[in-house]
Amino acid sequence: MSRRDKPTPCPCGSGRALAECCGPYLEGARPAPTAEALMRSRYTAFALGAQAYLLATWHASTRPASLEPEQAPPPRWIGLTVHRHETPDPARALVEFTARCRIGGRAQVLHETSRFLREGERWFYVDGNLHE
Repeated sequence: MSRRDKPTPCPCGSGRALAECCGPYLEGARPAPTAEALMRSRYTAFALGAQAYLLATWHASTRPASLEPEQAPPPRWIGLTVHRHETPDPARALVEFTARCRIGGRAQVLHETSRFLREGERWFYVDGNLHE
């Protein structure tokens, strides 16, 4: 297999190809089956600049009308670690994660516990608490 034929790795860090991991969610082929899968796909959307997906997967009760324009220079997302995923009941979940990026060559870390709600067959991001 040549380098050109190598599948694109998924930015979420699953070790799988984008087309077999978060890609189908971002394309709308199917919804993310768990809150953790949705959180990973949202990280991937940030890494790929898929703002429409980010808005579509944000719960209507907390969704902004639009996303802020990209800062200059834009962040380069370089890693995701999921620390825990809890589903206290079928309609609610928490995902704690650390996302790493570089902005203008400087390393940044985002450590958050995000809340998710399930409506029908779809999970939605509600909000998150940042850890210091």
